[in-house]
Amino acid sequence: MRAVLQRVTRASARTGDRLLGEIDAGLVVLLGVAHDDAESDIEYLVRKIAALRIFDDADGRMNLSVTDVSGAVLIVSQFTLYGDARRGHRPSWIEAAPPPRAEMLYESFVTRARESLGRVATGSFRSMMQIELVNDGPVTILLDSRKQF
Repeated sequence: MRAVLQRVTRASARTGDRLLGEIDAGLVVLLGVAHDDAESDIEYLVRKIAALRIFDDADGRMNLSVTDVSGAVLIVSQFTLYGDARRGHRPSWIEAAPPPRAEMLYESFVTRARESLGRVATGSFRSMMQIELVNDGPVTILLDSRKQF
């Protein structure tokens, strides 16, 4: 499971004119699910996201987590995080989970994130969306559950 985290001052997910989810200061989590991901991948990423110290303290040092600053989280599914563009000019999606499995794990991730992180908004699984955000810093972090150790 892969997650791209972006520290933001605000963010939203829309499909057409419909607002799906919106947050003020916090994190946008773009989440990709691989075909062999499991609940243990979810647990690892949610714990890591909750504890990752990428928000400034009073001295301007990145020493606080999203939970420390009572930040919100916008979670958006993004299978393209598993696009392999090493060969040719069209990415291969072979590592991405098939939609039914990916949706189940995405929904499980969202549920677990709501339990641990509190204020969580989402996009819409398998929808064409427009994600608008203001990256704060900019701070962007890549997490991969396969690279825990």
